[in-house]
Amino acid sequence: MRILFLSDNFPPEVNAPASRTFEHCRQWVASGHQVTVITCAPNFPKGRVYDGYRNALWQQQTMDGIRVIRVWSFITANEGFRRRVLDYMSFMATSTLASLFVRKVDVVIGTSPQFFTACAACMVGAFKRVPFVFELRDLWPESIKAVGAMQESATMRLLERIEALLYRRAARIVAVTHSFRRTLGSRGFDIAKIDVVTNGVDIARFSPRTKDSELERRLGFEGCFVAGYIGTLGMAHGLETLLQAAQRLQSTPGGEHVRLLMLGDGACKADLQVQAAQMGLTNIVFADSVPRDEVVRWWSLLDVSIIHLRRTELFTTVIPSKLFECMGMGIPVLHGVAGESAEIVEREGVGRVFEPESAEQLVEAVLAIQRDPTLLPRWRANGLAAAARYGRAALAADMLRSLQSVVGDSTKPA
Repeated sequence: MRILFLSDNFPPEVNAPASRTFEHCRQWVASGHQVTVITCAPNFPKGRVYDGYRNALWQQQTMDGIRVIRVWSFITANEGFRRRVLDYMSFMATSTLASLFVRKVDVVIGTSPQFFTACAACMVGAFKRVPFVFELRDLWPESIKAVGAMQESATMRLLERIEALLYRRAARIVAVTHSFRRTLGSRGFDIAKIDVVTNGVDIARFSPRTKDSELERRLGFEGCFVAGYIGTLGMAHGLETLLQAAQRLQSTPGGEHVRLLMLGDGACKADLQVQAAQMGLTNIVFADSVPRDEVVRWWSLLDVSIIHLRRTELFTTVIPSKLFECMGMGIPVLHGVAGESAEIVEREGVGRVFEPESAEQLVEAVLAIQRDPTLLPRWRANGLAAAARYGRAALAADMLRSLQSVVGDSTKPA
């Protein structure tokens, strides 16, 4: 099968869309399929092109057998709704144009969270007369309203109409959660054409390892219990809750040896740093995003990982991909996300769920670990056992079957 995949995030970027797309495409190439990815110059989340790349009209490289075409886009930091929409729309235009020069395509995939990439894939599929598959990673534009970035308006209603059109035009929708499938079904869309392929983990890359002693010394974490948030510091994540928890721990018996690591960049990082200084927090360390190959060194520092999103109905339908990376590394989680992902944490026994935006419950969860030394070893063992059920190779094969279902048997590799 000859697969064309449109995604505005791709390695060396390290966010969830980039990792999922790369790991799936790599598995498909290993299975004998031809894969071309059209993306832009790596720049997420700071809006600065990575060293060694240019924001040019056309650049081409090969990564693990994947043909990667990078096109020009309007680059901006991951902040400011209007500027980001310009970013999205420019990539929609240039990726559509570039797709016309990719010959012999059997299926085209467009991935969210923002759906302008899916718009491009839809148009390319129609032009090339091949099936368009919508990989649904987020209910966008509903998520814009959920974080308060945009209110109900004529523009929002237009975006929602475009969203509905994409769902109808897609030959297949591959959703990353069962909740997304149920939501679309409740809105009248055909659930028979919606498959669910959850996020997962590259077990070969995210596996248990001892704490990186050099980093531990550099950050002053020796002899400390380290709780960490690793990922985008954005509007959706409600990370003020973590600052409030750090403040409580700083003055609570049993919390004096706890350190909080916040690794990543995003729209809210500068404000969070200012707030932490104003609150007099000495038990929190902010660190910038690191290259993809370095991330596991930082994961290794954590005794427990904190996963958190704002308290809103929409976020009960999502499953943060870092949950599976924690499983792969045997890192227990304190999970401040309600809904489907919380059910996974409890079912697999890999950590403790706390109410989103509740600093009090987060502090209590940390202190409970201090009181009961049996918790962490049990959660670690459960996480490692569960990781095998969410291995990226098996999930890539599941998505490949979805693609094959709309293309036909004649395109299977020999």
